[in-house]
This record gives sequence, C-alpha cells and structure tokens, in this order.
Amino acid sequence: MLNHLTHLLHFRPVLFDLVAIALMAIASLLVGLAFNRIFHHWVDKLRGGWGELFFALLQSLAIPLFLLAGLSVAFSLVHLPPRWHHIESKVVVALIIVVLFYFPAKVVLLFLRRLQFKEPGLARVAAPMAFIIKALFALLGVILILQNLGIQLTAVWTTLGIGSVAVALALQDTLTNFFAGFYILADSPINLGDYIKLDSGQEGYVMHIGWRSTRIRTLSNNIVVLPNSTLAKAVVTNYSIPDPSMSLTIPVGVAYGTDPHRVEKVLVEVAEQAVQDGVPGLLANPKPYVRLIPGFGDSSLNFSLNVQVGKFTDQYFVQHELRKRIIERFQKEGLEFPFPTRTLTLDKSVLALLEGAARHIPSD
Repeated sequence: MLNHLTHLLHFRPVLFDLVAIALMAIASLLVGLAFNRIFHHWVDKLRGGWGELFFALLQSLAIPLFLLAGLSVAFSLVHLPPRWHHIESKVVVALIIVVLFYFPAKVVLLFLRRLQFKEPGLARVAAPMAFIIKALFALLGVILILQNLGIQLTAVWTTLGIGSVAVALALQDTLTNFFAGFYILADSPINLGDYIKLDSGQEGYVMHIGWRSTRIRTLSNNIVVLPNSTLAKAVVTNYSIPDPSMSLTIPVGVAYGTDPHRVEKVLVEVAEQAVQDGVPGLLANPKPYVRLIPGFGDSSLNFSLNVQVGKFTDQYFVQHELRKRIIERFQKEGLEFPFPTRTLTLDKSVLALLEGAARHIPSD
C-alpha cells in the first residue's frame, strides 16, 4: 500500500519513508502530549497520596513511551534500504536506553519530592540531590548509547582520567566550597534570616546560602561573602535558634555602703516600668530580675539587671533606654555611681626620701 502511494505521488521511496517516519513521530508526540495533560489532571486531583506519585510517573513517561512506540511502528511499516537498517536499529536501541534510564531516575526524583513534602527539612538538599541524580543517570545513559553506537571509550576514559585529575587540582578550592555548601544545606546549622556571629568576628543576617559561598548582611547594611569552607570550619553562634528571643544583662555598679535590697528593688521597678511603657523589643516574660553578680568590685558593688528581648538587634535600643531610666531613677533615689579610687600606702623609707628631697627644694 505504501509503495503504491509512493508511485502515485511520484516520491522517491526513501524520501517517502523518511516523511512517513517524521509524521509518525509527530503524531506520537501529539498523542503523548495529550496523555501527559490527562495524567497531569489526575496528579492535581490526587494531590498528597500515592496516586499522585503513580500518575506523576505516567505523566513524565507518556511522551517518551509514545514516541518510542510510534517510531517502532513506523520502522516496521517502511522499507528502508539495507544501509538505513543499521541506523534504524541504533536509534531504537538509543531510545530504549533513554527510557530505561529515565524511568528509575524519575522514580527516585518523585520519591525525593514526596519525602520533601513530609520532611520540610529536606527541602534545602532536594535541589542538589536532584541535580546529582539527574547527572548520574544521564552520564550512565550517555555511556551506554555511545557504546551502542560503536564508539570505543577506552581512549575517552584515559583522557577523562588525566583531565579529571588536572581539573580537581585546579578547582580544589571550588570543590571544597561545594561540598562544604552541601554539608551546610544538609546539616542546617544556619537558615536564611538567622543572625549569626563567627569566631573570626563577622556577624550579620544570613541572606543567601549557595553552593560556593554564603552571604550575610551586617548591621551597617554591608554584605560579607564567606566561602562555605570557611563557614564550615568556623565556630558559629546562631542567635536565632532555637528561639530568636535572648537574655540581656546590663551591669550596674553602686557605691559601697548602699543597701543592696534597695538597689535590687529600684532596678526591677525601672525594668518593669519600661515594659509597661512598651519599650520596643523589651519582653514582659520572663520577668526582669536583679542579681548581685559579679558582686564585689574594686570600687563598687556590681549588680546585673537581666531582661528579655525579642531578638538580637533589639538589645541595642533596650540597653540605651534602660540605662537612661536607671540614671534618672538613681538621681531621684540618691543612689551614687562610684568613681574608681586608689589608696596608696608608702613605705617609711620612701617617706623619708621624699621628706629629704623636699628639704632641699629651695623655697620662693
């Protein structure tokens, strides 16, 4: 039938066969696309269950499976010259390899996405893990396809082995930062928006966690770029976990001889009044309290006023406001802030030398 149609249209047989294969491929793609849309509808309808996973898998496989089936039917119907049969078999086998590797990769990716919905903590590593899975299956598929095409990979492997060593040496720092970034994403010691401080002194809000570097914004609104390898080795204080609120200690010194009970009462009242006045960032709970710590100083009794603030940056304004209120209240209560004093006791021999020197000074 196809040969008769070829003679009627005055087509060359090979050209007609190629056109027929192309039309069959287009028709297969259209059918696969139609089924893809149908399966997509069921994916949305069965969201959250195992049915979603099943139809999502069918949705991803609809187009490649129908294309493979359509080309197989087209190759069986046309009569290509013998020299084309070799190419035909290679194309079919290559498509089969693609589908065979695409199927398990898609299963793993869908399962990973399902775990991500159940465990939100996996969301940070989902993207790099998906990339690694895709790259791994794609590499294996390409290797098998090249072998199927008769390409000898021995020389390629030798070249890649030598080249990979050179690339690894050249990109040593980059690879170190990459794996450190993967560790940071997986272990989650910091999150976006956290206020952190490194043992090297850098501190600020985490703005971006990448595969090579992490960016933090300082309080002066500057961006500090930290290589992930540096961040992974550093001792990091995270002021945002497990809770952004934090305790704030304000040291207050008074003169020796002051009644400590009175000082404690005054400081607590100052803090409680600040809470009632709604000082921004100052929390009512836990309630403010005072301790005679660190205690006995060289020139003063040293107290600690302890309050709670909402987040790390709230401490600056709260300290400013409480210190002003403490000064005002101490002035009203007659409480004294002591100045550092030193008492020098001189040895008798030193006093004698000083007196002798004084006698030799001529008087005016």
